[in-house]
Amino acid sequence: MHVHLIGVSGTGMGSLAGLLKKAGHRVTGSDTAFYPPMGDALEAWGIEKRAGYTADNLVPRPDLVVVGNVCRSSNPEARAAIDGGMTYTSFPQALRDQCLSGRRSFVIAGTHGKTTTTALCAHLLDQAGLAPGFLIGGIPLGFDESFRFAAPGAPFVVEGDEYDSAFFEKTPKFWHYTPEVAILQAIEHDHADIYPDMDSYRRAFIGFVERIPQSGLLVANGADPEVRAVAKHARCRVSFYALDGEDTGEVTPEWLAAPVYATGELLPFDLFVGGSSCGRLQTPLSGTHNLKNAVAALALCAMAADVPLRALSNALTSFAGVKRRQELRGTARGVRVYDDFAHHPTAVLETLRGLRIRHPEGKLFAVFEPRSATASRRVHQDAYAAAFAPADVTLLAPVGRPEIPESERLDVAGIAAQLRTLGKTAEATDGIDAIVARVAALAEPGDTIVAMSNGAFGGIHDRLLGVLSIDKPRTR
Repeated sequence: MHVHLIGVSGTGMGSLAGLLKKAGHRVTGSDTAFYPPMGDALEAWGIEKRAGYTADNLVPRPDLVVVGNVCRSSNPEARAAIDGGMTYTSFPQALRDQCLSGRRSFVIAGTHGKTTTTALCAHLLDQAGLAPGFLIGGIPLGFDESFRFAAPGAPFVVEGDEYDSAFFEKTPKFWHYTPEVAILQAIEHDHADIYPDMDSYRRAFIGFVERIPQSGLLVANGADPEVRAVAKHARCRVSFYALDGEDTGEVTPEWLAAPVYATGELLPFDLFVGGSSCGRLQTPLSGTHNLKNAVAALALCAMAADVPLRALSNALTSFAGVKRRQELRGTARGVRVYDDFAHHPTAVLETLRGLRIRHPEGKLFAVFEPRSATASRRVHQDAYAAAFAPADVTLLAPVGRPEIPESERLDVAGIAAQLRTLGKTAEATDGIDAIVARVAALAEPGDTIVAMSNGAFGGIHDRLLGVLSIDKPRTR
């Protein structure tokens, strides 16, 4: 079958193209540009690339056209496919029909932690010899690619995104994934361009858990009140997890982790299942949020795939992580530079807490670009000041979407002012050049810098490492 993807350079669409190619199809794809790394990856996977959006890209006529949600209803290529009577579909529906059908669908959902937990579940199942398929919304460091096609009957782990599917299919992507089992990690208002309020956002997750069959399983974060409320709509068994000491309301966690003081690169924790001790385990991931990701993944793999806990424990220590999730990009003159995808205030807070625990010495710099549709708006204005509190120095880039009306736009200067009242060093800068200059002036050996954005952030990580490598002039 010849499948053509419109908007193929996106992370999800590009990975779907690779999956379809692995399944034996001829795959073509169009986009406005093919920048690395996705452009290079598409080339390596054998995807035929076509520049721009035009009806000419649909010659010869494909058997199936997948329209990415980057496309608006006026996209000339999408219009030519639809108006020309071609068979077309959305990204999540294509994934369901071509890759999930006949496999056991394991869907990882929630506002935070999806990518890391999806990669971890795939790693644990792979180490157990189950040869899972997967589609990860990031680049897992332990696999050659962010996707894998699975044999019929095998588990297929997919990152369950709540964003909408296409301009002609305004429903959440994860509604299409027919989950047999699922993890629900957290629910906090996000994607303000799609969900105007918390109620509409919550309804997306209610619809998701209602789609899990009665014979399925939902592994849910018992410490999140929104998750507990949504889980009540599930027809299947619900198994809650939490960390020791967390408020879990009216539910009793079946899976409970008690962190132990970390003295090395691995974070030890004591695991209890059903009230019984299962011994001490270790995870290479830092931060309590990542510990919860690990517990959720252990629960899913043990309960849904019957993998012995001892095997899971051994596999957990070898998890390499995911690019752009507390990824150490390098160390220059004793200063560590990390990259992280965090942009929601809760994710920012947990990332900074995790790095503060991992590196208690020196100053912690938070370098942040508000770029997503939600981060660029005032939706979480007050929450950001608290989110940056673990950092000693916060440097804020301008809002990435200046077209948003000023009355609705995030006030980065206001956030910096709030942080200064807490005794922190905080500045709203005029761009990357200013951030690099301030880091060069303030950073000292032993410090840690994390640059956070859901975009490329102008290659700031390499620029920071470059300027930090330059010896500072000696002062008399």
